[in-house]
Amino acid sequence: MENLPDCPKCRCEYVYSDGTVLICPECGHEFQADDAQEKIYKDANGNVLVDGDDVIITQDLKVKGASPLKKGTKVKNIRLIEPEDGVHDIACKIPGFGFMYLKTSVVKKV
Repeated sequence: MENLPDCPKCRCEYVYSDGTVLICPECGHEFQADDAQEKIYKDANGNVLVDGDDVIITQDLKVKGASPLKKGTKVKNIRLIEPEDGVHDIACKIPGFGFMYLKTSVVKKV
């Protein structure tokens, strides 16, 4: 059995080869074997972030239809994602606000 990489989008381990591309049966993502390299996420200070880290927001963030998120707000247990919009790469739940996507460039690791 081949040793194929996990899906870079959803981390599914049941990836299969279809000739020239690798396909994930769970999310349908198609990718090349070289695309499966682990992306390194870094905060505003250059520290490496991993799933489950706690971070602090480094600047006031305007939120459409809500009050702004203040600089210094602590966010626990972040989840790093492959950005669908190409920008927001952190999924998190902010206390008193709810679920939100953030950029790694506006947070620092605690």
